[in-house]
Amino acid sequence: MTDTPSSAPPPAAPATEKLSLLTKLAYGAGDLGSAITANILIFYLSPFLTDVAGLAPGLAGLTQLVGKFWDAVNDPIVGLLSDRTQSGWGRRYPWMIFGAIPFGIFFFLQWVVPLPSTNQWGLFWYYTAISILFNAFYTVVNLPYTALTPELTKDYDERTSLNSFRFTFSIGGSILSAVVFGIITRLVPDGRTQYLVVGIVCALLSVVPLYLCVLGTRARLAAVAQQHPEEEVPVSMPLLEQLRVAFSNRAFLFVVGIYLCSWLAVQLTAAIIPYFVRSWMRPSEDPQVISQVIVQVILAVQGTAITMLFVWSYLSKRFGKKAVYFMGMSIWIIAQAGLFFLQPGQLGLMYVLAVMAGFGVSTAYLIPWSMLPDVIELDELNTGQRREGIFYSFIVFLQKVCLGIAVFLVLQRLELAGYVQPAQEIAMPVQPDSVLLAIRVSIGPLPTLALLAGMVLAYFYPLTREVHAEILLKLKERRLQEGLMNRQDAKEE
Repeated sequence: MTDTPSSAPPPAAPATEKLSLLTKLAYGAGDLGSAITANILIFYLSPFLTDVAGLAPGLAGLTQLVGKFWDAVNDPIVGLLSDRTQSGWGRRYPWMIFGAIPFGIFFFLQWVVPLPSTNQWGLFWYYTAISILFNAFYTVVNLPYTALTPELTKDYDERTSLNSFRFTFSIGGSILSAVVFGIITRLVPDGRTQYLVVGIVCALLSVVPLYLCVLGTRARLAAVAQQHPEEEVPVSMPLLEQLRVAFSNRAFLFVVGIYLCSWLAVQLTAAIIPYFVRSWMRPSEDPQVISQVIVQVILAVQGTAITMLFVWSYLSKRFGKKAVYFMGMSIWIIAQAGLFFLQPGQLGLMYVLAVMAGFGVSTAYLIPWSMLPDVIELDELNTGQRREGIFYSFIVFLQKVCLGIAVFLVLQRLELAGYVQPAQEIAMPVQPDSVLLAIRVSIGPLPTLALLAGMVLAYFYPLTREVHAEILLKLKERRLQEGLMNRQDAKEE
């Protein structure tokens, strides 16, 4: 993209490393749309495909897996191109501005049922095509947005604070989407129409905040560009060389592992929760009551997570990012393992475990994303170039692939175990024991193992606050030397 807007951002005062409240709020708003769409898709797309559109569980999992793996190509390309973009709006904003509306349109189209359930392959190819297009535009708007973090501030603790605002909006968007879904299911009795209305409302709620983010942060980014013009220099390194250098960065590999383990647990749990509540806990025979219970579980997790974000941010300043990650994960592991032993009818205990899980989920949001900008500065020290796009593209790709793999495995296990799909005459079929066991294993032992692996990786993560401060000092010294050399060259000329 080389778009040049009709009017450039307004002149800005020199930037400090501390961010204003307005900048943090505007930046946080940018993640609202991504959170709304992601949350709805995580919790409700699989039940929609299997129980409303009538797609076989195996095909429903495969269509989502194909869409997510498209990002293996899509994410690095967008990351590389955004690093190389030159425009009056900077490197990131053009992608967000022009990608927002298609992002909303393709989200809505995922909730359309264009063919009868007898045409399984027709449905499969329709949802696969829409999934590919939606994921492409999700990347177009979300990856450049996430790459703004290290460009807005260099301060170690200020980045954690900035991410606290981001994930307040992110988790708030998840809560909002659950509330919207709950309201719509109460007001609209027909299941197919419910999802169409959800698609329209959530698409609108997802597009507008992206433009608010651009408007609210562009003055700050212009100020940073004036103070640090090297940050806007396009990356010249070829893609394969960038990937080679990125994966030679030991700290980055630890962040990748920590993020992968944390989000694999999140995605596994989110994908199976509707089936766990409906088929194992079975609080009612009324589908609408079950929908409300699912919403309440989501709200218990996300409500706790959003409450704890600022607590974890404060504790991170005192004890460090690694210590906070250990605190949250320890509580989460107890909750996740406990879900396997939960028995039908124990709804109160289910909500308690959901609240406990929220303590850990908030650290999964906050800590890996706060570590990544520090890794990028280490890379700048080693290579002399700012390459936010390639690092963020791989992390965003991981998040999507985790979801694709998690959903695929869950739905494949359900189909192999003999999952009974709802029918018009039997809205709440009783599932065989093999299906119930598959559901319980997917919600308990598998996520627990992923979380334990993440804690091991976090223990060996090498970038402490002191190491990061040393990296920034070396970068500052190098820039001063380069500035002196440039001035000497200018005098000689």
